[in-house]
Amino acid sequence: MPSDPMLKMMNGAHRVLLAVSFGKLGWKMGAMPVLELTTTGRKSGQPRTVMLTSPVQQGDDIVIVASKGGEDTHPAWFLNLRDQPDVQVAYGGRAVAPYTARVLDDAERDALWSQVEQTYKGYAGYQKKTDRKIPLVVLSPKA
Repeated sequence: MPSDPMLKMMNGAHRVLLAVSFGKLGWKMGAMPVLELTTTGRKSGQPRTVMLTSPVQQGDDIVIVASKGGEDTHPAWFLNLRDQPDVQVAYGGRAVAPYTARVLDDAERDALWSQVEQTYKGYAGYQKKTDRKIPLVVLSPKA
């Protein structure tokens, strides 16, 4: 798993690709759509933005995985949205819109996990690397 500074650099490069292509490139990574998630920092109160992939979509809902490459700690974006579920999402080249984040309970997560693994096999490896149960989050558009 890349270090946090490397992940930040990769996120920055991804944003540059989106900008220089005027949003035409960068919204897919393999078979998965890419989204830009903005949370509110749980300590700073400042907006924090990260590029993520979504292995599963359910209607207008978007599922994201707090894998952090199988590390033993949750990603900061997950901790932020867990504490403040009102988020902003740019998805598939569409304008930024308000969403609500909901962490799936164990039963919901377990029911969806095999579908997540089918979309990207790496998630199975990430889960094997850690004792923490990798959370799944559903992002739902606000009405």
